[in-house]
Amino acid sequence: MPANHLPDDIAALKRIVASRDETIAQLLAEISRLKRWQYGRSSERMTELMDQLQLALGELPVPEADMAAPAKVPDAATADTSATTNLNSLRRKPRHFPAHLPRDTVVHTPTSCGCPECGKQMRALGEDVSEVLDYVPGYFKVLRHVRPKLSCPRCAAVVQEPAPSRPIARSMAGAGLLAQVVVAKYADHTPLYRQAGIYRRAGIELDRATLASWVREAAALLQPLSDALGRYVRDADKLHTDDTPVPVLEPGRGKTRTARLWTYVRDDRPAGSRAPPAVWYRYSPDRKGERPREHLAGYTGILQADAFSGYDALYRDGTVIEAGCWAHARRKFYDIYKLDSSPIAEEALHRIGALYVVEREVRGQTPNVRLSARQQRSAPLLAELKAWLEHTLSLVSAKSGLAKAIRYSLGHWHALTRYCEDGRVEVDNNTAERAIRPLVLGRRNYLFAGSDGGGQSAAVIYSLIGTARLNGIEPFAYLRTVFERIADHPINRIDELLPWHLMPTAHIEQQAA
Repeated sequence: MPANHLPDDIAALKRIVASRDETIAQLLAEISRLKRWQYGRSSERMTELMDQLQLALGELPVPEADMAAPAKVPDAATADTSATTNLNSLRRKPRHFPAHLPRDTVVHTPTSCGCPECGKQMRALGEDVSEVLDYVPGYFKVLRHVRPKLSCPRCAAVVQEPAPSRPIARSMAGAGLLAQVVVAKYADHTPLYRQAGIYRRAGIELDRATLASWVREAAALLQPLSDALGRYVRDADKLHTDDTPVPVLEPGRGKTRTARLWTYVRDDRPAGSRAPPAVWYRYSPDRKGERPREHLAGYTGILQADAFSGYDALYRDGTVIEAGCWAHARRKFYDIYKLDSSPIAEEALHRIGALYVVEREVRGQTPNVRLSARQQRSAPLLAELKAWLEHTLSLVSAKSGLAKAIRYSLGHWHALTRYCEDGRVEVDNNTAERAIRPLVLGRRNYLFAGSDGGGQSAAVIYSLIGTARLNGIEPFAYLRTVFERIADHPINRIDELLPWHLMPTAHIEQQAA
């Protein structure tokens, strides 16, 4: 307000100054909070803004000219060196891998040396040799598949074992190398262009376009397995959910728009369950409330989440029960306390902390044991906390950060206290927040997803890697085994390739720990 428009009344001036002081305090609090998001301790800062704007979800789309250009090691190459000539070998120039690479030879000998036509003993006629480039941690190797041919001297019949399936048809990538590329990108946050440089130093020329095509093909291979995970997750009676922003490049515009990656976690180990935990990610181009409704279509049970209004439609008919997050409520008071050491915020932190003392003591117990302890010890603490919040709200400025923090807790009180009505429910939604955290760790390496397709591929691969980790299974070992088997695996038995079925020992050890 210009000075010449200020009122002459002293009381009015005091009200203007007080209002401005309150606005300044709010802005200072916001600045302090944003600084902590970027520079603060990881145990307390929220990464919803600075971290998530740089999610590791995809690569820039490769220009068509680059995709059309011949690669030094093209994806379609089969590196065949054949003792016999056929039309396919005439059309393809044989690819030879560096001679210094170690080679493991696998001989695929026919099960019988008798002629299938006349029964006479067959003699060697020659052999076909094909090579694929494989990877084991620390070094490359070439896996030679040798398939001897046997011919019958009496009737000229020829038999030979069929060529083994490859994870990607006609691709030179072995299961180990494919697993390495995927895990390096989505678990170790190493962009494809950096991976290409690493492989080049080892004497292997793999351009970024080839690696990108492998990632797309790998995601397509894993899609049925991700779908199976989704069915398993939605079969639970309690889920944790969260979402995070994903900047996505607009094709041809050089700009980005904000998409979302959603996580749904089934993990009842804190309530004494031995059911395998699992995490299922879904990508969407926006944050419309219809997205979680699509993802959870047909789900009935408890949904533990933050207070995002997009979930409200799920709760309306009572088939999905809302559970809140005390960590989210606590964070609002923590931000205020870090700004000005507010004694009211400190008191709130102490009172909320007392709830967590109870939770630490009952972690891993059965739902009945947890519920009994909560009703005896936590319920009285919550009643006192609610009365204190209601009284304190009448003492602080309605526009202050404290008032906002208090109103958040009181406004979501039923959801926040749901855990005292059901022993399966957790005190907070940290399970989902932990599932989101790996997605933002690559923020210094990635700026945005290259396309909606890149986001969808990431959701599939993150689901498999995240679930393997939850079950104590090393992601590379798991995905390598999956890629070795999935091409020939019956689709109606895809559940057999879920982490706890494929590597049950690791899952059992994780449960025991």
